[in-house]
Amino acid sequence: MEANTRSTGRLPAAFLTPGSSSFMDFLSEHQPELLPGKRQLPAVQGVLEAPHGTTIVAVTFPGGVVLAGDRRATMGNVIAQRDIEKVFPADEYSAVGIAGTAGLAVEMVKLFQLELEHFEKVEGAQLSLEGKANRLSTMIRSNLGMAMQGLAVVPLFAGYDLDRERGRIFSYDVTGGRSEEQNYAATGSGSIFARGAMKKLFRDDLSEEQATTLVVQALYDAADDDSATGGPDVARRIYPIITVITEDGFRRLTEEEASVLSRSVLQARLEQPDGPRAALL
Repeated sequence: MEANTRSTGRLPAAFLTPGSSSFMDFLSEHQPELLPGKRQLPAVQGVLEAPHGTTIVAVTFPGGVVLAGDRRATMGNVIAQRDIEKVFPADEYSAVGIAGTAGLAVEMVKLFQLELEHFEKVEGAQLSLEGKANRLSTMIRSNLGMAMQGLAVVPLFAGYDLDRERGRIFSYDVTGGRSEEQNYAATGSGSIFARGAMKKLFRDDLSEEQATTLVVQALYDAADDDSATGGPDVARRIYPIITVITEDGFRRLTEEEASVLSRSVLQARLEQPDGPRAALL
């Protein structure tokens, strides 16, 4: 399917054949071996060790949604990378955070970004947020063969719904099963601890600043109890990736903003190591 490099400048027939607006369908039809889920893995003995991304969290607030992730990748009992990026923009109004096999997850995100861009160019309009969530579900399902061999990818998808005028969060399982989460969600090895923190601290009237503080608190609690989740690393200046999606679009907090927020949480933890307390009643 390579482009014709001769002087005629003609595109291959595959590019000129009418089809669907899905780039994945296009690859499936013309070069299915390029899809991650279509690759044949060699036989291996025992567990295949590969870097894994860990904890991703999301929380809604009246103006949109916040999606954030820690920076640690592990390989067995070893820290494989301290500053991995796990949260990416999917398009102007949505983002995806990755947990699971890091290499496959990043590749899936790039393919997802291309899928959304391809649809927009072909159709002249963006997919609805629901449609984007469904497309990601299909991509995860196509990776089921690798997931059964231990190379699972479990993302968290969030975005601002322009039709409903609010932020929404979608979680997935390894089979591509999709669930819409209410208020907050977490995935990855530290998700159970992060979810517990968000459950106690979430309120319906959070401001954007409070929502970003909440996700940092949740990631801190996850790192406190899960060795695969990395907390803010002041010495190396490594802080969580924090993104905000509103009606104005996707925005990632700068390193300086993430630093100030993380340091304020760390300073408060010197007084209360277990974090802020929720009211009993």
